[in-house]
Amino acid sequence: MSRTSGDKGPLEQNTDTTRPAAPFSNADGGATNAGKSRADGALVRIALRFTAWAERWFPDAFIFVAIAVVVVAAGALANGAPVSAVTKAFGDGFWSLIPFTMQMAFVTIGGYVVATSPPAQRLIDQLALVPRTGRSAVGFIAAVSMISSLLSWGLSLIFGGLLARAIARRTELRMDYRAAGAAAYLGLGATWALGLSSSAAQLQANAASLPKTLLPITGVIPFTETIFLWQSMVLALVLIVISTVIAIWSAPSAGSAVTAHDLDVDLTQRQEDLPPRQQPGEWLEHSPVLTVLLVVLAIGWLIQEFTRQSAIVAISNLNTYNFLFLMLGLLLHWRPKRFLNAVAKSVPATTGVLIQFPFYAAISYVLTAARNPDGASVSDVIAHAFVSVNTHDSFPLAMGMYSAVLGFFVPSGGGKWLLEAPYVMQAANELKVHLGWAVQVYNAAEALPNLINPFWMLPLLGILGLRARDIVGFTFLQLIAHLPVVLFLLWFFARTLTYVPPMIPG
Repeated sequence: MSRTSGDKGPLEQNTDTTRPAAPFSNADGGATNAGKSRADGALVRIALRFTAWAERWFPDAFIFVAIAVVVVAAGALANGAPVSAVTKAFGDGFWSLIPFTMQMAFVTIGGYVVATSPPAQRLIDQLALVPRTGRSAVGFIAAVSMISSLLSWGLSLIFGGLLARAIARRTELRMDYRAAGAAAYLGLGATWALGLSSSAAQLQANAASLPKTLLPITGVIPFTETIFLWQSMVLALVLIVISTVIAIWSAPSAGSAVTAHDLDVDLTQRQEDLPPRQQPGEWLEHSPVLTVLLVVLAIGWLIQEFTRQSAIVAISNLNTYNFLFLMLGLLLHWRPKRFLNAVAKSVPATTGVLIQFPFYAAISYVLTAARNPDGASVSDVIAHAFVSVNTHDSFPLAMGMYSAVLGFFVPSGGGKWLLEAPYVMQAANELKVHLGWAVQVYNAAEALPNLINPFWMLPLLGILGLRARDIVGFTFLQLIAHLPVVLFLLWFFARTLTYVPPMIPG
């Protein structure tokens, strides 16, 4: 993550996760010197050592994708599938998810564009005046981050980081900047996958987005059977309450807080004004005329979409969801030039999605389409293994723990779902587990490793001018509390739902 000049945005990143270049910091020394005075507990010290090890030894996430391809291909060959079948499945599947890949890239772009618009900036400045103490400020940031993540994880990550910076400028509060940074990250670590931008839920709600080999296994699962289940909403509420309480409880008091000033973070608010027009042809770039016309057209289409079907069905369409955010971003930025600048700054954050998702799609095809002479795929073999060691009641726990562990190595909600779904959903069918709840088991468990994995912290760290090790001690405490609560509720709520066979359209 780097931001070396005013022309670069907080989402621009590189592959060096050891220390993102602190764009608003003078040097490494500020954080390091402040760290020497920390009175951290044992759990925090363990977390810091763990993250330092991960930052040193963990390669780029793409390496894990490449390893997964090789392992799955080797597994298909070991299962008896011909070499020609494995290579054909790899090539056939590689481009099968291009629409979904672009849709997930636009989730990032749309969230960033809305969060960085002038009205959003003014809202952030107003919200920054709400807290009365440093500790309450940390809890407030946590709550805002998690609630906004239910709308969009991209929005949550940027909005939360900008809010933490705005509150940190209130020096009279003496807010611990590390704890505030961890609080701003809780949307990604606790609740995002239970909201509208959930990759797995969005994928399953759209038949056109599903790989052809996965559709017969899972069918189409609408939002009413995933994120809008009352069980899922209760789970999200419980996580918001618990996470906010822990954020407040773990934040150092004013006397021992390490502030942004202590960390040598420059909190100067940079207002990026448009440069004056140089040429007559630039008039339309600086005029809101086209913005107004485009937004009027967009409103007309959205009215038709939301009147011809229920709001839940309409918003579960990723095209509609992304369209809404992009048009809102265009309206909030008002001038096309400012909107385009925001889009340009958001694009670098989509590189992981753009290059990794085709490989995940290929993995999904190899798992399901590369079959041995007896007609069995690797997905069949793993699914049968899941069934053999699980019952209807134990499946949510087993799937939750498996997804959480795998999520640390494959930090991609949508991509990892394509890897897991073929066999875990086949097992869910055989064990008669509610398919929508199986998706939510994945969603809730998949978010857990985000709390200690530096990968998704990068955009936020670039905004805050911090390192992963500065905030992971606090997020590790959240993980310790979340793990038993999430696993228990996943198991408990599964007992309240009844299995329904896959709904295959057409």
